[in-house]
Amino acid sequence: MMDDSENARVAADLAPSVALLRVLKVTGNLTRAAAELRIPQPTASRRLAALADLLGTPVTAPDGRGIRLTRAGALLADAAERAGTELEHGVRQVHEEVDPERGHVALGFLHLLGRSLVPGLVRDFRAGHPHARFTLVQGSLQDIVDRLVRGEVDLGLVAPPPETAGLASIPLTEQELFVAVPETHPLAAAGHVRLVDLAAEPFVMLEHGYGLRQITDRLCAQAGFEPEVAFEGQESETVRGLVASGLGVALLPKFEPGTPAGIVEVPLRPRATRTVGLAWPSLRPLPPAVAAFRDFVQRTRT
Repeated sequence: MMDDSENARVAADLAPSVALLRVLKVTGNLTRAAAELRIPQPTASRRLAALADLLGTPVTAPDGRGIRLTRAGALLADAAERAGTELEHGVRQVHEEVDPERGHVALGFLHLLGRSLVPGLVRDFRAGHPHARFTLVQGSLQDIVDRLVRGEVDLGLVAPPPETAGLASIPLTEQELFVAVPETHPLAAAGHVRLVDLAAEPFVMLEHGYGLRQITDRLCAQAGFEPEVAFEGQESETVRGLVASGLGVALLPKFEPGTPAGIVEVPLRPRATRTVGLAWPSLRPLPPAVAAFRDFVQRTRT
């Protein structure tokens, strides 16, 4: 078995070639991989042979008219992908260090937060940082958390704040939850409703992986029943549309700017809320523009 110094030497020797494995993992074709890397195909072939000699095992194998990675090749390709992400992060930090006011922020957020919270935050931040650029990514709680861990987004506006290794978070606000019912429903005229009163009602829910689904399941369990799920959706607008059509009830934050047609939002008793928080990777420094936006959100929303 090689010691750490020998592993380091081998890693240094193969570093110029593992980029080829990253591309081959996607293309499965040596000609296309060589073209993407802008190298002659014979050069690509020599790099693969040199890798195999260095490691003592093949990194590719024929696969019909194409080529596939062996187990050893796949392990190296995965490691190269992780290293490439870190390198890209470092290059980005250098660029933003030179001109942080022109930095870029990749912000992930829940669909339900895209109506007012996200646009307001981005607008107010860019009033003082007019050249900052944003990439906005919508998804479920689990999707945003996964993207944060993989480094695909810089910050995540989620509910509830995640308790995930490698992520830090701060609470921003509490959103009250209401029971959305069709306007013709008997409970529509009620001043409030207890969750136990909904035990026999069909529910329209967001899919598993959404924070609001987790909260609804937990609150129903605390009330002593498992909700009958009539329909599941991926967006709150779809859930509200199904409720308005009389297909069930739903537990949702208040719709902004006003309650949509066909729905009545009835307060819960006891009052129920969800915590909206901002999360970010804690194991590496944030680029200057990302750190500035995080600090701005914390300063203005907590």
